Parts: sequence; C-alpha cells; structure tokens
Amino acid sequence: MFLETISKIIKTQLPAYLKKFPLPETIGGFARLTVLDWLRLLPLLGILALLGYLTIRPFLPKKKKQKDSLINLKIQKENPKVVNEIDIEDLKSTNVCYCRCWRSKTFPVCDKSHIKHNELTGDNVGPLILKKKIL
Repeated sequence: MFLETISKIIKTQLPAYLKKFPLPETIGGFARLTVLDWLRLLPLLGILALLGYLTIRPFLPKKKKQKDSLINLKIQKENPKVVNEIDIEDLKSTNVCYCRCWRSKTFPVCDKSHIKHNELTGDNVGPLILKKKIL
C-alpha cells in the first residue's frame, strides 16, 4: 500500500505538478518571472536546496563538541600556574582521588566531573588516585 502511494505520486502527480512551474528556457528568463511565479518555485527550490545539503553534509568538516580549548576554565585564574602540594603523610584516608579534568567543584579533590567532561568532549581523563598502604 505504501509503495503504491509513492509510485502514484512519482508517476502521475509529480509530472502534473512540474508542468505548472514557470521554468524559463534561458537564464535571462528568470529576470522576467513575476512574484507569483517565484512563489510557485519556492517549494521546489527549497527541496532542491535540502537535497543538495544532505548530499554534501557527510563531506563537511565535523564541529568540535567542546566550545573552548582551555582546560582550566575557572580555578585559580589569578595565578600564573596552579600548584597544589599535599604531603602523603597527611592523608587521613587510605584512598584519595584528585581531579585532573579541572571541572571539579571541590578542586583539587575529584567529584567525578570528568564523567560529564568525557561524554561532552570524547576525552578519556580520569582522577589521580593516591593509595596509602597500611603497614
């Protein structure tokens, strides 16, 4: 049923529709078209433009997902270099995770913001995990 409907549209209705178009024989004939003629041509021109775009779209360069190239967007921007020193002896728990994606709200401690960052950018960054051996 569906294919029969498509076939009918292509074989009968499309040629009848195209016969009504005021297509000029020369390029200069387009200048002599009236406003009403141009309005009749708009749907066809729109479809042709869409088909042209869909044809070339796979060959267009892909846009980057991330809007900026900076890694550190907001942490200690007033300093020329961000450095955090933590003595291993001062670790209170056996495992501590430190942020390496610069998106953590609890920087320098990781809050798993890298998961969203990786999904948005295709990156594979993860935390720095320090483990304290218990003797």
